[in-house]
Amino acid sequence: MAKARHASEVRRFTDIPNVGPATAGDFERLGLRAPAELARCDGFALYHRLCEITGVRHDPCVIDVFLAAVDFMQGAPARPWWHYTPQRKAALERG
Repeated sequence: MAKARHASEVRRFTDIPNVGPATAGDFERLGLRAPAELARCDGFALYHRLCEITGVRHDPCVIDVFLAAVDFMQGAPARPWWHYTPQRKAALERG
């Protein structure tokens, strides 16, 4: 399945680079109904809400995937999820 090259091409969550069925399910679990809604979201807030909803502390790399998806839907070019790891680590260090 080919991934979208730009946010305007996205029709399903799984069209977003780095997003597979599990992450798409997480977005739906979080109450998101359309990929375009991600453009107004914060990846860190989504992660914390997911942990609250599920009662599980998910792997911090999930934050990276959420950051990548939000950034892409805000118009950024597709980047691998690990591109966001330094941003996540710096933010978590700051508290």
